Amino acid sequence: MKIISMIPARYSASRFPGKLMQDLGGKSVILRTYEATVATNLFDDVIVVTDSSIIYNEIVNNGGKAMMSIKEHECGSDRIAEAVENLDIDIIINVQGDEPFTEEVSLRKLIDVFKEDHTNEVDLASLMVHITDESEINNPNTVKVIVDKNNFALYFSRSPIPYPRDKNLSTKYYKHKGVYAFRKQAILDFYNLPMLSLEASEKIECIRYLEYGKRIKMVETSVQGVEIDTPEDLERAKKLWK
Repeated sequence: MKIISMIPARYSASRFPGKLMQDLGGKSVILRTYEATVATNLFDDVIVVTDSSIIYNEIVNNGGKAMMSIKEHECGSDRIAEAVENLDIDIIINVQGDEPFTEEVSLRKLIDVFKEDHTNEVDLASLMVHITDESEINNPNTVKVIVDKNNFALYFSRSPIPYPRDKNLSTKYYKHKGVYAFRKQAILDFYNLPMLSLEASEKIECIRYLEYGKRIKMVETSVQGVEIDTPEDLERAKKLWK
């Protein structure tokens, strides 16, 4: 089983333009993410795929591997699909470029999902973290996920799900961490299928897989880290890095 990691990296992020080139402990966020992914020693290859010559040069000039996207893309999955279409691989792990605290334990759990999936019922695997902070639960920038009894994703939302109608019940909330593991065919299918209404409404790309009947196995991890979506996140990351 050939397993690679692809790191999609867009320069002009809507909420925090240029965030991947911001300084984090003396190196850029994207370089920190790339080096952390390589350091896990889990992959046959690690490649940053980007629309930006600035990011491309940042990785290549520091001894890393990068590819330039040929087409314009709306999301990271499309960017990865274009890049892997002609590669001889089985599993792709998508590490987000703004995840400099990427670590081995969580990624290994995703890889193990496919190694243990002898009936090929899993199309994708992804990570979730139990959250209890009310502000995070209600924050639309935090994507929540609900799962069935076997930890297959039922739905993702920016709203608090499930809604706590019965206040006497102890409701658990899970934050979706944007780290995915795909079978190659699953991400190629995604690339060739049009966006439907739920994905368009929530602006959550993994909903497309659910809308087309793909099965997403969620894996719980206790590692929070910091996803750098805003300048405030970057300040938190700097404190954590120290």
